[in-house]
Amino acid sequence: MVNVKVLGSGCANCQRLEASVRRVVAAQGIEAQVEKVTDYAAMMKYAILATPGLVINEKLMAAGRIPPDKDIAAWLAAAAGQR
Repeated sequence: MVNVKVLGSGCANCQRLEASVRRVVAAQGIEAQVEKVTDYAAMMKYAILATPGLVINEKLMAAGRIPPDKDIAAWLAAAAGQR
């Protein structure tokens, strides 16, 4: 199972990123746990300077932007071992 965290306070971009991740997970049929992290101290563990942030299996993949769905799909597939 792939562990995905969306880091952010709940702003519009954070919500868009979470929706994108959930859409890609469903479309790809990847078994994933998607978690929304809003606690500032927990977010700083990943040393991000801007939100939203995307963490896949404890690796920071993007921060301060909403990556395209194709990038999210590729990262999730790689994390799930579906290259």
